[in-house]
Amino acid sequence: MGYGAIWLVIGLPLLGFLVQALLGKFVIDRLGAKRGKWTMGLLAVAPIAIAFAIGAMLTANLASLPADQRHFVLTLYIWITLQSLSIPFEVVIDPLSLTMVLIITGIGALIHLYATGYMAEDKDYPRFFCYLNLFIACMLVLVLGNNLALLFIGWEGVGLCSYLLIGFWYKDLANAKAANKAFIVNRIGDWGLTLGMFMLVCVLAGASGSLTNGGDNRWLSYDVILPNAIALLKDNPGIATAIALLIFVGACGKSAQFPLYLWLPDAMAGPTPVSALIHAATMVTAGVFLLNRLHVLFELSPVASAIVACVGAFTALFAALVAFGQTDIKKVLAYSTVSQLGFMFIACGAGGYWAGMFHVTTHAFFKALLFLGSGAVIYAMAHNQDLRNYGNLKKYLPITCWTMFIGFLAIAGIPGLSGFFSKEAILGHALAGTFAEWDGIRLGYVAGWVGLFVAALTAMYMTRMTWLTFFGGKEQWRSIPAAAHDHHDDHSHHAQHAEHEGHGPDVHGFFYTEEEITRNRDMEDHGHHHELDASHTPKEVPPSMWIPLVALAVLSLGGGFLLYNGGLFEKWLYPTGLALLPPGQVQAHPHDIPLVGLSIGAALLGLLAGYAVYRKGLPGKEGWDMAKWNPFRREALVQFGYDHAMVEAADEGGGALARGLWRFDSGVIDGIVNAVGGLTKGLGDLFRMLQTGYVRAYALLMLLGGIGLLGWFLYAMNRVGAGGHG
Repeated sequence: MGYGAIWLVIGLPLLGFLVQALLGKFVIDRLGAKRGKWTMGLLAVAPIAIAFAIGAMLTANLASLPADQRHFVLTLYIWITLQSLSIPFEVVIDPLSLTMVLIITGIGALIHLYATGYMAEDKDYPRFFCYLNLFIACMLVLVLGNNLALLFIGWEGVGLCSYLLIGFWYKDLANAKAANKAFIVNRIGDWGLTLGMFMLVCVLAGASGSLTNGGDNRWLSYDVILPNAIALLKDNPGIATAIALLIFVGACGKSAQFPLYLWLPDAMAGPTPVSALIHAATMVTAGVFLLNRLHVLFELSPVASAIVACVGAFTALFAALVAFGQTDIKKVLAYSTVSQLGFMFIACGAGGYWAGMFHVTTHAFFKALLFLGSGAVIYAMAHNQDLRNYGNLKKYLPITCWTMFIGFLAIAGIPGLSGFFSKEAILGHALAGTFAEWDGIRLGYVAGWVGLFVAALTAMYMTRMTWLTFFGGKEQWRSIPAAAHDHHDDHSHHAQHAEHEGHGPDVHGFFYTEEEITRNRDMEDHGHHHELDASHTPKEVPPSMWIPLVALAVLSLGGGFLLYNGGLFEKWLYPTGLALLPPGQVQAHPHDIPLVGLSIGAALLGLLAGYAVYRKGLPGKEGWDMAKWNPFRREALVQFGYDHAMVEAADEGGGALARGLWRFDSGVIDGIVNAVGGLTKGLGDLFRMLQTGYVRAYALLMLLGGIGLLGWFLYAMNRVGAGGHG
């Protein structure tokens, strides 16, 4: 297959988006709800699955070539042409881009299949898949584009799709607020990325005469940027650091690093397939991809690399601690995602870019599995997602239980499973301590030890989630307290969104009021949603939902070993080493650090600690009475006050700033304007008194003026005569 087939990889999801948008409602109306949804589900899954098959064939073709020939740039047409700038619509085919293509389309196809079952009862079925297909298309543009302009279009496109999918049930005010929060916080990151891009282009434009490829004016294209960045920036560490840090701000926004992580936990308001696709496997890894694509800039700045490693380490630790206070199964996984993204940034900051991408890949396996598994649990538990209502679900959901158990072992870092290999690679690079130094301090080395501690925490809080859900012996919902009835997942208002047309016009505007939400919940037949009570019997999910779980469990079991064995993944991504660092310089950890033993020890310590606390199920100190919670867990539940502080700073601080500017405008600016206006009016009134309209008055003024002028001349002549006589 020729490499021109790459255009089909982008075009097929885009075609799927158009089919869902233009024909979805028509097909369902003509064929009926059941057959129509089956048809539109097939038309949603097929484009992504075919794109994956094409991507796999292109990857096989590329892997068959010598390492130095695995790079192709294909141009569809010249997109923008200015006097000194050319931006073609071009894609790059290389190991990094095709790795992301396989993750996006492979995991994406499984999640699309899962969503056909999970969203089967939603009335806006085609709209959901319309957004999902568009997201895949935008993500592919982001990773395949060969210039910063196409990357930025894909970057903003996935941001838009994330907003639409998080707020899919937009009549619920909480969902709409979560979507707005994600969109706004990401704009902060995009501000940094945009400035970094502009600064980089300005540097290239200023040195256009010395470019190694002889005046090529495609200053936004990677094959122009990367070969010239070293020559142009190696003697300007300040500029290199500024560019790298601005780009890192963009990566922090998309990849939910501190302080911009706070949008991702709220994004769990979206349907569970959205959480799995966007917030576990693809969009949130865009920042790691960006650092890999532009790694030359970070290699030129040890300061920037040190900051990347430190931010990643702090994010990993902070999110892991917050996860201990969460009772919502999807929130636990959300903070786990933030923490694992921190691991990826530790790798990139420590110079182990391939290790960061390796963890992107293995994380896509086990975290998509865990999110989809949590959706299966929620689906089986009447869309209630509070861990305190679960327990002993292995009895009712055997497939979900044991596939999720594999994902749990993988993220915990148990030897042989995928997460163990990628974490070991990350910690090896960090503890090598040969990169990411600042003022002589080996910050990458420090980040490595923090990462090792977080690995133990990860195993412990994931043990907590797994045991409270599937084991523990006691079925908590059999004795569910009244307070638990109000704790549902993002799907709790599913039916009111699905059947909104039955309630007449939305007279209150875009959102339901709280009164409407309560009234509709009481009045509606919720379809598959019903109140969780002692008589509830969980049931295993349909095949369309458990088949993806099995496939992802297989990848979580053996995928990491296959990619790690013999350095396969590393040699695939960077066969000749990185641009500035000789091959192997940061490949191995110091021999005096028994890394494998430490990694296994951290995982086992976390597992044993978690098992010791939760082996019998929910402890009384973590029940519905929060007064019994210890202070750490209560603070962890609210992110140690960080989210509240940021929201208050944005709302109250923004309001205070606006009020201060209003007072300054009304008190100072308006005062000056009013004073100038009053003076002008007074002078106008004075001169208006002289404009009587009588000719004799004007003649008198002319006479007085003439006498005045004559007097002035006589006086002046007298002064001149007196001076001459003297």
